[in-house]
Amino acid sequence: MDKDERALLRDGLRIAGSALSAADIPFALAGGYAAWVHGAPESDHDVDFAILEKDVDRAKEALESTALEVEQPVENWLFKAYNQGALVDVIFKVSGDHVTPQLLERAERFDVLGVNMPVLPATDVVASKLGVLTEHRCDYSTLLPVVRALREQVDWLEVARQNLDNPYAQAFLFLLGRLGIIHGAAQMPDVGARESDPPPVPVIPVVEAE
Repeated sequence: MDKDERALLRDGLRIAGSALSAADIPFALAGGYAAWVHGAPESDHDVDFAILEKDVDRAKEALESTALEVEQPVENWLFKAYNQGALVDVIFKVSGDHVTPQLLERAERFDVLGVNMPVLPATDVVASKLGVLTEHRCDYSTLLPVVRALREQVDWLEVARQNLDNPYAQAFLFLLGRLGIIHGAAQMPDVGARESDPPPVPVIPVVEAE
């Protein structure tokens, strides 16, 4: 990504964050740029904001009043806004689950590129990134730099709990333990397993990070 493309992404972030704040819409910066605020490498793909589904129409109106070009894609869990081609995704579902008031309430306020806005905590950012891992979307190489940067800020047991039913996330957590990225030990938590279920998978073996 060249400097001009990066600048357009950053401007899109500022414009959208300012517009949502001015419209008094509950929201939080999410995804790659939320990870960046917490110390991960800067995103080179898009900007993500999380909102409640009931606020979608208001959020669209707020962004349509700016220089951003708003578009409704076929997906039923977000809408898109473009800053001269730079993409801002406004999502109301994360890993198939609706964004909740509780999730937004966990956000912490930061000065992001000169705009004060709520940002999802590192634990929720990482949990959501693992939550979208599937058979057809399982590129661990893009996740490793993020978790290396955020590992001390993340509640890994909570990440494991949120991804209990995702074997691709479980495998990634196991990998993090073997690589020494995660300290200590954690087991997939018992959340009411059935007798027919396979035994819990140890996702983070005991290993000391260097």
